[in-house]
Amino acid sequence: MPATLSIGFQGAARTVTGSRHRMRFGDRTWLFDCGLYQGHREEADRINRSFAFEPAELDSVVLSHAHLDHSGNLPTLTSQGYTGKIHVTPATADLCEFMLADSAFLQERDVSHLRRHHPGKPTRPPLYNMADVEQTVTRFETHTYHQPWELFDGVQVQYYDAGHILGSALTTFDFQRNGARFRVGMSGDLGRANMPILKDPEVHPGVDVLVLESTYGNRLHPERAACEQALAETVELTVQRGGRVLVPSFAVGRTQEVVATLHRLMGDRRIPDLPIFVDSPMARQATEVFTHHPELFDGETRSAFEREHGVPFGFERLRYIATADESKTLNDHTSPCIIVAASGMCEGGRILHHLLHGLGNELNTVLFVGFQAEGTLGRRLVDGAETVNVFGEPVKVRAQIVSLQGFSAHADQNELISWVARLSPTPRRIFLVHGELEAAEPLRDKLRERVGAQVDIPERGEEFELWK
Repeated sequence: MPATLSIGFQGAARTVTGSRHRMRFGDRTWLFDCGLYQGHREEADRINRSFAFEPAELDSVVLSHAHLDHSGNLPTLTSQGYTGKIHVTPATADLCEFMLADSAFLQERDVSHLRRHHPGKPTRPPLYNMADVEQTVTRFETHTYHQPWELFDGVQVQYYDAGHILGSALTTFDFQRNGARFRVGMSGDLGRANMPILKDPEVHPGVDVLVLESTYGNRLHPERAACEQALAETVELTVQRGGRVLVPSFAVGRTQEVVATLHRLMGDRRIPDLPIFVDSPMARQATEVFTHHPELFDGETRSAFEREHGVPFGFERLRYIATADESKTLNDHTSPCIIVAASGMCEGGRILHHLLHGLGNELNTVLFVGFQAEGTLGRRLVDGAETVNVFGEPVKVRAQIVSLQGFSAHADQNELISWVARLSPTPRRIFLVHGELEAAEPLRDKLRERVGAQVDIPERGEEFELWK
């Protein structure tokens, strides 16, 4: 009986977090991505701790990129018995090594904070610890873009540049059986053309089936110039009020892009020359990884990097905050400044401390530069909540809340459709993941019209047979 190919969608199905897709070909089973689900604490904890399979029974893991919603649950998988390889690009390996360690540290710290400030309130142990992370990173096996490798007998894999974050990959799986061939493409997160720092997304060879992200499937990003103008106006107005700009930002990719943009705006005198604090040890480590991979930069950034010795990642206005004590002293900084801190959805990290001290001040601005998933603190703020809980304490929202989507590293509706249309041949079947239903449905309809494919929006737990 011929080996059948199937895929089960166990995460990032009708939501944007917790990417986790199980693929099966004959008697081989592997996972594509193993990300943390972010949302309401109880629900997130339950989803992240449980797998719909025995981790020890997996044969392999293939990873698209280092963002924690794609990689952050790997140590949980390892701690529950997975012993196989984890396939990554070199930059993804470098980023994951400290990102996963930081995730473990923050989990332990947040649990400690809750126990200290809310004694008697039940708390669960962290999902994983540093030992689990150390064990996980020993499993990494790296592959460069365009370097085919054999995952199993009859299964060849190849990475292409997704242009999303450093080392992010579009992934193709080529299956062979009795002289027949079948190809599946996994977008991971698809980046955008003409963005700072990284090269544009590549277009890999045509596929029979495509699993495509749909984060912004119902929206169009504003033009880059308009986004930068809105950023400049936001900073200027906050400075005029005498306030601070608090920027929740992903430490990897988004922080480097925002910093580079602010540097250019100050150089062009479009915003005041004021101090910028990057309050994220992880962002500093990420920036160091960036400097080790200039081969992944676009031509303009690479030329500037080589010419100006690290600009735009380490210019004179920028100060990286290392210790927790240094971070706390920022609360005493009364003059206007910009503070960039993780996490991007306000679900952990040092940004929470700045929100605790800054949300109640009408002089300040909280500036969001990325997507806020349903159920996150960031989403509640963007949706206009008047009071939010930070570390279990109610905080009145008096600061101005601004959301700029032009900095997104995710392709918008037109960019997604254009990218799919450039595949040759275009896929016969498409599964939309990594998007809320209100984003995925309009994209489904547009894709059906444009490329004529069968387009499905799987629910969490659904499994589909791809090749009989």
